[in-house]
Amino acid sequence: MTALLLSVGTTRAGDLEDALTANARVDYPKALRILRSLAAEGNAKAQYNLGVMYRNGQGVARNYTEAVEWFRLAAEQGDAEAQSNLGLMYGTGQGVKQKYAEAVKWYRLAAVQGDADAQFNLGVMYANGQGVPKDYVRAYIWFSLGAVSGDADAVKNRDTVAKLMTPQQITQAQEAASGCQRREFKGCY
Repeated sequence: MTALLLSVGTTRAGDLEDALTANARVDYPKALRILRSLAAEGNAKAQYNLGVMYRNGQGVARNYTEAVEWFRLAAEQGDAEAQSNLGLMYGTGQGVKQKYAEAVKWYRLAAVQGDADAQFNLGVMYANGQGVPKDYVRAYIWFSLGAVSGDADAVKNRDTVAKLMTPQQITQAQEAASGCQRREFKGCY
């Protein structure tokens, strides 16, 4: 029985890879057919990728509201990319009413999973005081973590925010960012 279950899981993972390959080849009808089937079964990665296709208008009419629904289904299952994208939709007001606090919520959930885009965007929210009180120390922390996670713009933004901080605040932010990394983002704010 175990072998059968493993086989079924592998087949479905293969289906997702087939869908992503089809999407990359711009075979949107095939990608959509596979992704819709997997998404209906609750596959978070398929739901996320359907959200991307609706957001970008790939093989379907661009529909931000539909994209939000797919992102939400995947985000509620803990998919960091979907959480980050759902945060972006709330932050920009695409497909939903713009709500910065809701954007922060989703960015934070993705950021503590190591999502570089979410870490960068959370830094932006703190730097601008959108959805949270303006806090340059926290902005610096999240920009630093985003930089380590691979976001190319995070270093520039971190350095810009640092110009608005005291040396003590910079030291505090550096220590907090290092602590977040050591704890693998557990307990980070």
